[in-house]
Amino acid sequence: MSQVEWDSEDELEEKPFQLAYVRRLFRYVLPYRRTLGIVILIVLLNMGLSLAEPLMLGYMIDDGIVKKDFELITWLGVSLLAFRLIGWLFGYLHTKLINFTGQRVLFDLRQQLFNHLQTLSFRFFDGRPAGKIMSRITNDTNAIGELVNGGLITTVMEVTHLVGIVAILFWMDWQLALLSFITFPLLYLIVGKLRPKIEGSWSKSRRTMSAINGNVNETIQGMRVVQAFSRQNANDKKFNEINSNNKSAFMRAIRMESTVWPLVELIGMIGTCIVVWFGAKRVIDGALTIGFVMAFINYLWRFWGPLSALSKVYSQLLSAMASAERLFEILDTEPEVKNAARAKELPLIRGEVEFKDVAFQYGPDKPEVLHDINLKVKPGQRIAIVGPTGAGKSTIVNLLMRFYDVTAGQVTIDGHDVKDVTLESLRSQMGIVLQDSFIFSGTIEENLRYGNEDATDEQLMEAAKSVRIDQFVSKFADGYQTQVEERGSKLSVGQRQLLAFGRVLLSDPRILILDEATSSVDTETELHIQTALARVLEGRTAFIIAHRLSTIRDADLIVVVRDGSITELGTHDELMKTSGLYANLVHSQLLMQQSFNDVLNEKSEQQVG
Repeated sequence: MSQVEWDSEDELEEKPFQLAYVRRLFRYVLPYRRTLGIVILIVLLNMGLSLAEPLMLGYMIDDGIVKKDFELITWLGVSLLAFRLIGWLFGYLHTKLINFTGQRVLFDLRQQLFNHLQTLSFRFFDGRPAGKIMSRITNDTNAIGELVNGGLITTVMEVTHLVGIVAILFWMDWQLALLSFITFPLLYLIVGKLRPKIEGSWSKSRRTMSAINGNVNETIQGMRVVQAFSRQNANDKKFNEINSNNKSAFMRAIRMESTVWPLVELIGMIGTCIVVWFGAKRVIDGALTIGFVMAFINYLWRFWGPLSALSKVYSQLLSAMASAERLFEILDTEPEVKNAARAKELPLIRGEVEFKDVAFQYGPDKPEVLHDINLKVKPGQRIAIVGPTGAGKSTIVNLLMRFYDVTAGQVTIDGHDVKDVTLESLRSQMGIVLQDSFIFSGTIEENLRYGNEDATDEQLMEAAKSVRIDQFVSKFADGYQTQVEERGSKLSVGQRQLLAFGRVLLSDPRILILDEATSSVDTETELHIQTALARVLEGRTAFIIAHRLSTIRDADLIVVVRDGSITELGTHDELMKTSGLYANLVHSQLLMQQSFNDVLNEKSEQQVG
């Protein structure tokens, strides 16, 4: 499936029937075939009981009421009641078992999707909307579940029901049976022509509802920006347009449905009237009985229900084809970054890192992001990576952690090519703190232990104290058991960043990566972190991407990246002597800081005066 289809707001909700998809879907049902066999048996038994009822009613009229045989009426009445009770029991068992099977299939499919998503490389998620990926796991799996829950069994039940009814009608009277089907071509014409339009109308209604959900979600997420720019009126107009489209689409679908189904019922009634007219004529002639005609009409009424149900199943099947295509597109996507066939465990590392003639591009048709990267880092060194936005700084550390694989060249740790070791053993010895670190819902302690669930309480407290987490945790009534809520919304930006530092420190990495990790915290918090890092980084190799001079000037080696290549390399003092890009960045930062201080001093003097 192309990227365009992922980004499209108008994804097809139905696809042509694909036997290959059906066979593949059946693999998820096969483990529960015994349960499905029991369900089908129950359905067939229930169908037999249901088909017997009109005949019993006919006997009740002809041999009971007409002949005034009250004992027969009582016996048949009790039998009908017993049939209904048994049918209710069969229906209960059928519903319970089929829902059990459907939910197990959904469980297996969702679990496989979730597990597979976690193995996919970053490139898969680049540019793919998170909402569309979530829709695959929820809406598309539900469409498959609806087909399993209702479609399979409904098809078996209604097809056998139809066959049984048609056979009984022709067995009872083939002439009346042919007369009753005289309106069938007209019914097929109306339903065949108008039903696709009805489904199309409902599909459009669902899409406009999705547009409403997307707009509301975007507005809520960006509420601060909306109010900051006073965009409420403009947003009202936009939402009014989307809301009106939804209302129009819904009302059109309702109008079409309220027109078509009365027509279907009218056609069915015409066929019934024809049967009643000819049946009544033959009753008067003495060829048929009243009970016979009533039973025949009862069967005829039951004929239209399965037809309607099967048409809905067909629509379900086409919808499931579209969902199956989207689901299998994910499941068939192989992770680009994965363990090699003979990948070995990376032993405990010292932290020596080397980039040898490394080049990288995000795709065959994309320009190179990095080229000719050569860098050797000794164990325990602190490396600062600086450069303009988009120069490729973050890409360098992404290649080190093997979030992406190099296009050319080699990245080694202690002499081991990162491609030749298992991802688990590689990343378990590395830690990363991003500019906007993700905090999971749960408690503060659970977030701290995310990278090291086996850490002792003493180790947890020590890590928390090292980055001053203990200072803000003490203000919460529940302490480390405080629920931080989704994305850590209960914490401030600085507190979330401190928690991310504590999380990575508790995992005790041999190589630590800080990607603009202190840019979101205030100066005082940064000083606390710098003090803690001075001790924590001892004996560890560290890669620090930052703009603040205070973060990088004490680095053992400063790497200046520009236009995807390393242009300068050295310590702070060495680079300041070259008058290159690094020196210009430092001077610019100092001038900005001086200007800021002058403004503050001027305001202070005005207030004093």
